[in-house]
Amino acid sequence: MYEPIRRKSVHSTMADDTAAYPHRTREEELDLQLAGHLSALLSVTDELGLAQEGDRIASEIARLRSAPPVRHAGLSAADPADLHQRAHALAGRALVVAASRADTAAAILAAERMDAHAAAQLLTAAH
Repeated sequence: MYEPIRRKSVHSTMADDTAAYPHRTREEELDLQLAGHLSALLSVTDELGLAQEGDRIASEIARLRSAPPVRHAGLSAADPADLHQRAHALAGRALVVAASRADTAAAILAAERMDAHAAAQLLTAAH
C-alpha cells in the first residue's frame, strides 16, 4: 500500500550523532568557569602589585588547569579603588562557582580575596 522510504530522513541531523562533537561534564565546565574567574582576578591582583596574593591565585589556577597561568601585568592606569572594586566582584563570582563545585580551597581563597578587597575599598574611600 505504501512505498517504503528509500532515502535517509531529512529530519535526522548531525546532533543525533553524539560522538561527532566533544562533551564536557558539569564538573569540567565548572572547572573552566572557575579558572576563568580566577584568571581575571589574577590580572587585577597583578595590576594592583599584590605579588604574594597573585601567587596563591596562580597556584589555584594551575591546579584547575593542570598548567600554570600566563602572567603579565598589563597596567591600565586605572584608579586603585576601581581595581579593588573589580577584584571584589571577580572574587565573588569565583566564590559562587567554587561553592557550586564544592571546591573548599578555591572558596576559601575567593572569600579571603573578597574580604581583602572590601577592606581596601573602605581604606581608599576614607582618604
